[in-house]
Amino acid sequence: MQRNYIIVIILLSLRFYGCEKSLEEQIVIDTPDWTDATHGNSVDPDYDKVFPEDAVQRLDIVISSEDWAAIQEDLAGMPHSAPGNNLDGTFEPIWVPCDFFYGNKQWYKTGIRVKGNSSLRSTISAGIKKYSFKLDFDQYEDTYPGILNQRFYGFKQLNLNNNFEDQSFMREKVAGDLFREFGIPCAKSAYYEVYINYGNGSQYFGLYTLVEEVDDTVIPTQFAINDGNLYKPEGTAASFGSGTYNTADFYKKTNEESSDWSDIKALYDALHSGTRISDPAAWRVLLESEIDMDLFIKWLAANTVMQNWDSYGRMPHNYYLYNDPDLKRFIWIPWDNNEALQTGKQGGAINLDLSGVSDQWPMISYVASDLLYYSLYKQYARSFTSAVFESSKVQVTYDYYYDLIRESVEKEEAGYTFLRNGISGFDAALLQLKQHVSQRCSLVLSL
Repeated sequence: MQRNYIIVIILLSLRFYGCEKSLEEQIVIDTPDWTDATHGNSVDPDYDKVFPEDAVQRLDIVISSEDWAAIQEDLAGMPHSAPGNNLDGTFEPIWVPCDFFYGNKQWYKTGIRVKGNSSLRSTISAGIKKYSFKLDFDQYEDTYPGILNQRFYGFKQLNLNNNFEDQSFMREKVAGDLFREFGIPCAKSAYYEVYINYGNGSQYFGLYTLVEEVDDTVIPTQFAINDGNLYKPEGTAASFGSGTYNTADFYKKTNEESSDWSDIKALYDALHSGTRISDPAAWRVLLESEIDMDLFIKWLAANTVMQNWDSYGRMPHNYYLYNDPDLKRFIWIPWDNNEALQTGKQGGAINLDLSGVSDQWPMISYVASDLLYYSLYKQYARSFTSAVFESSKVQVTYDYYYDLIRESVEKEEAGYTFLRNGISGFDAALLQLKQHVSQRCSLVLSL
């Protein structure tokens, strides 16, 4: 079905000398590109179109100069506290409308905002405009009813990640693909060149990784039932450390109207049950009634073999918990993998044998101290390395994406790039990735 116009009725009530009057104004926007297949919400998400494996696609975004100035003013008021334990969740970046173009088609009054925590602060401090963005295609449907349930080939929300601190531009993409190949639910991603006009003509903002939103399409497409509770933990309680339980750190992404966090409390209580010491077998049964520990240990093995300093065990964030109504227990979903596939920083990533992980991170330290769980962890680390993260196989993957994105990387400009040494930095990053996978596979052999 073709939509030709969006008609927004704005009713303004006026009171003048005690007399109430009403003013009706119509705003008409021509929308000739709207079709059910491209803009409607009655179609399944088109992954082949939006997340191709063999192409770098282009997006064009137009933001008014006034709205761009509002974004800059909002960023100037962003708190400067560090990520992790000090996050208070009080800073919510503002949304502004934009015109969104892809494949010679336009999407109308699409919501756009910046995203990120420490990465966003670092980007601002460096004077770089290559922000990460979140897109919401019906963010403004209340203001413009004509875009009710607008979608981008079946997707409501998407993330444009700027590949912060990743000279290879591959960590987010490859890590997510590896997780899914190993049977771990994870968002899909693809490469896009992004051009933004914020008042001075179209500017190349660089090569981005487009990532799907967990609560929008990951849950409906990777789970049999999609109406369970989904949480995005962030802050001290997200560590699950003893005595840290706090519902304020478990942000609801579904069923937000409910004030019931009893499923999170049940998981917390099961994890810290005294039976862990007195009766380990009973403790495992109790814990596994609340969370899929087999899948969690698979994630832990893959994440630790790959190395990822900005994830659980190093920082209390960057994962989702979905209470799957079909399995009647939580599923662990990794998120934001741009710091994976490297030796690590800020003290390095988790040791391969899980040594040195304190009880501040009980989801890991309790696995390491339980003979059955630790044996399963080592088994999964070996199978991940032999079947998914095999050195020669992954190096071929790196070469493939290097060839695919090199031209887009080379086009990045000063002020809109994180490359420190131009294209030579990209070349060097490829070599580092290859050396890393080779070293990790060798280490796993001795685990």
